[in-house]
Amino acid sequence: MDAGWRSTLIAGQHVHAHCTKKLLDRVQPQITVPCNANTRLGNWYATALFWKPQMALLVNERTLLPVMMPLAPAATLAKRFPAALKKVLQGLGLPPEFIQAEVEGMGEVVYAKTANRTVGGTMNEFAFLAEAFRDRGAPADALALSLKLAGVPCGPLSKGAGFPEDAVRELAAGGGVH
Repeated sequence: MDAGWRSTLIAGQHVHAHCTKKLLDRVQPQITVPCNANTRLGNWYATALFWKPQMALLVNERTLLPVMMPLAPAATLAKRFPAALKKVLQGLGLPPEFIQAEVEGMGEVVYAKTANRTVGGTMNEFAFLAEAFRDRGAPADALALSLKLAGVPCGPLSKGAGFPEDAVRELAAGGGVH
C-alpha cells in the first residue's frame, strides 16, 4: 500500500467501493484493505463526473451494472448508495427478495483504491457514453442514465450475458457471472 494511505479492516456486513483517485480526493474517506463483499453482487467501482451538478458513477465488479447518482454531498455518498442501487434494481424489474437482500447485505460501504483495470476501463466507457446520453438542457436523470447504460453491450461480458442488465438478471435468478 502507498505510504500515507490509512488502512483498516472493517468487520461485519460490507461492500467495497473501489474509487478513482479523483473521487477519493473529493470524499477523503478512510481507505480499507479490500476483501470479499457480503452480497451476491459483490464490490463496486466508483468515479466522479464533474458535470453540473456533479455525479458519481458506480459500476459493479461482477455484472458491470452501472449506477449513477448525485455526488453531492460527497461525504454521504456511501450512505446514499444503497438507496440509489435499489432504484436501479427496481427499474430493471428484479425480484423484490433479491433487491432487499442486496441492500440489507450492504450494511456498510467502505472505500478502497481501484484494483481491476477491466472494470476501470468499462467505467471510463460508461462515463463517456453517459456524457453523450445526457440531456444538457435539464438536470441529469440519474436513474434514466443508469438504466440506459445497463443496456449497453460490454466486451468483458461477451462470453456470457453480454449486457449488464442481463448479467444482473442472471445473477438474481441464481446464475453466476464472470
